[in-house]
Amino acid sequence: MTTAVSVSRSIAASPDQVWALIADLPRMGEWSPENTGGTWTKGASGPALGAHFKGSNASGRRRWSTAVVVTACEPGETFGFDVHASGMRVANWSYVIEPAADGCVVTETWTDQCGWLIATLGGIISGVSDRGAYNETGMEATLAALAATVEA
Repeated sequence: MTTAVSVSRSIAASPDQVWALIADLPRMGEWSPENTGGTWTKGASGPALGAHFKGSNASGRRRWSTAVVVTACEPGETFGFDVHASGMRVANWSYVIEPAADGCVVTETWTDQCGWLIATLGGIISGVSDRGAYNETGMEATLAALAATVEA
């Protein structure tokens, strides 16, 4: 069964400004409480459809990495990526940015794509038993930190 969680936030900045920060995956660790950044891989040097990225994550003392492939990349509008671990699907993350009178509204969505094995191992590796609730809280914090950065 697929679980999806979405969080939206108004941000007083242009869609292009917000998209540029979201799509800069090496900087995501500046805003996310779990992601600590990462590096573009397999010849990628920035956001593009099909680009590969190695994400670094931490929860307390636990550390792990994931393989990421960009699945949506429309500047100022959408950015998304699939996450894999040990060659298996983990999740899809997406960001939809809609213009608003005072800037834009960003909707971040996490869609669980884990099978039972990755769900079980993921809980052990990350120390998170309720991934949906944990990610919802983290997404709220990420969008708040992103807003604080771009609105400064």
